[in-house]
Amino acid sequence: MPLDLRAHLLAGQAIPALPLALTRRRGWDEARQRAVIRYYVDAGAGGLAVGVHSTQFAIRDAKIGLYEPVLALAADTARAWLGTESPRPFVLIAGLCGRTVQARREAQLAAQHGYHAGLLSLGAWARDDERVVLKHCRAVARELPLIGFYLQPAVGGRVFSYRFWRAFAEIPSLVAVKIAPFHRYRTIDVVRAVLEAGRDDVALYTGNDDNIIADLLTPFAFGGRTRHIAGGLLGQWGVWTERAVALLAEIKHARTAIAPEVPWLTRNAALTDANAAIFDAANNFSGCLPGIHEVLRRQGLFATAACLDPHEQLSLGQAREISRVAQAYPWLVDDSFVAKNLTRWLK
Repeated sequence: MPLDLRAHLLAGQAIPALPLALTRRRGWDEARQRAVIRYYVDAGAGGLAVGVHSTQFAIRDAKIGLYEPVLALAADTARAWLGTESPRPFVLIAGLCGRTVQARREAQLAAQHGYHAGLLSLGAWARDDERVVLKHCRAVARELPLIGFYLQPAVGGRVFSYRFWRAFAEIPSLVAVKIAPFHRYRTIDVVRAVLEAGRDDVALYTGNDDNIIADLLTPFAFGGRTRHIAGGLLGQWGVWTERAVALLAEIKHARTAIAPEVPWLTRNAALTDANAAIFDAANNFSGCLPGIHEVLRRQGLFATAACLDPHEQLSLGQAREISRVAQAYPWLVDDSFVAKNLTRWLK
């Protein structure tokens, strides 16, 4: 279906970040990659982010060479499954990395494969002046509609000033910002910058897996405007996605309710606890990708929790923590939904 990109993002979507499916020998498992994408579509996700942190930045390494193949398979699978099962608007977002030449090349590849927007990682600009980084962002934005990305330093991001985000908000082709610094002050910097720039056409998305519900429920007021963070583009929503979609729908309803119908702050703490187990917060997020894979492995969607880097494994006690939170918060878990459809997705 034709996509009105800005309207779709502003409406608020649950957008999972795609994890990379591997065989037990760490080869790319294309069948299970298709299966997890079909799962996201049937779960009701409003889009998919591919080639991002959850997909493993190492897919860009010359010896691995999976960046374009994964982009192509993800786009083709999503479009085919939507066309046969549930035709509806669905946004394809490509992760863009590196210095300007690389990021522009990745944006061009994404456009060739029908991606609607690029999520721009700035990890390669850790020591550059903010004015130089802004020049880079504007150059990439000429290739593909842009989604900004404030990534936390623990997984490769850097800290930016309010001035940076205020100037960033002026980029004409900017359609959204994913706010994922895992930091309240820095989150407010981005929201304030977009609102004070008067960019009512730029959607705000949480990537703060540690504070999802509070982010989505808070009415932020700056510059004479009040806005909600519209939706989530999240690694956490790469698992238990059917429940995540339902949760976002509940939150949208709660925003308009006279009085909250559920103890939202309690649920926020529960979801943060679950994320701490899956993302391995106790070990500075070293097991975050294996944690995502482990949930999908237990459901039968993935064959293994392995990552491309053999040293990237579940931390000691992390599997036990994942079991604990799954049992403690059954309202977060969509095991029955996956079990009902798994055979069909794996065909």
